Amino acid sequence: MTREFDLAASLVGGVGGRGGAWEFIRGFAERWVSPLKSVDGWSEADLAAAEERLGVPLPAALREAYLLFGRRRDLNSNYDVLLGPAELHVDDAGEALVFRHENQGAASWGILLDCLREDDPAVFSRTDLVDKSAERWEGWMERLSLYFVEIVLSESLHVDEELCDFLDADGPDVESLERNFVRLPFPVYPLGDEENGSRWFLGQDVLLRDDAGAAILARGRTTEDLDRARALIPGDWINDYR
Repeated sequence: MTREFDLAASLVGGVGGRGGAWEFIRGFAERWVSPLKSVDGWSEADLAAAEERLGVPLPAALREAYLLFGRRRDLNSNYDVLLGPAELHVDDAGEALVFRHENQGAASWGILLDCLREDDPAVFSRTDLVDKSAERWEGWMERLSLYFVEIVLSESLHVDEELCDFLDADGPDVESLERNFVRLPFPVYPLGDEENGSRWFLGQDVLLRDDAGAAILARGRTTEDLDRARALIPGDWINDYR
């Protein structure tokens, strides 16, 4: 029997620390995708092999996430790609452990090597530039467990055209979003970019992300849920063929 799952209330615990993050991911998977199973994570042997190959320890939060749902591509790799244990690597500059790539290789996410012994270190991002000397690791999110919550939320926006949609937004669209949907208790990111970061909202079984007022992404639990959201934010949604 499916447990009751209050996304907004559960997210409060999800942003509070590692234990709450994993509990949120379990509940979200069960309610919005499909329940987690024991086979959905990598094994301790997989992670130990990665540590031996790399010669560095994996932070507790990274290990816990990989053990819990690292093999669930529908939760972590519909759009951007979570690297498997055998794919984890140190960047060419020797500054960070890379664990995630943007889907077209335009950016990577990693953990600074100096922080690998922390249980729940900060996450940094690096944009792929033509001038490699100009690339820098920049703050993305203050805790790794928080980033895994964001991964699951963001990847859910790319599961299926019938359940997901995208809108090139303008001021009135953002006003409609703020008027008709509840702002979720998730911090704006990238870290420190309060004016131009991403924000999360929730309606009646519909999840939405506002990217700096320029784009709105939506995911409904059903097509009817998504249609209600599109009606509340009229615009040229790319998957709306009605």
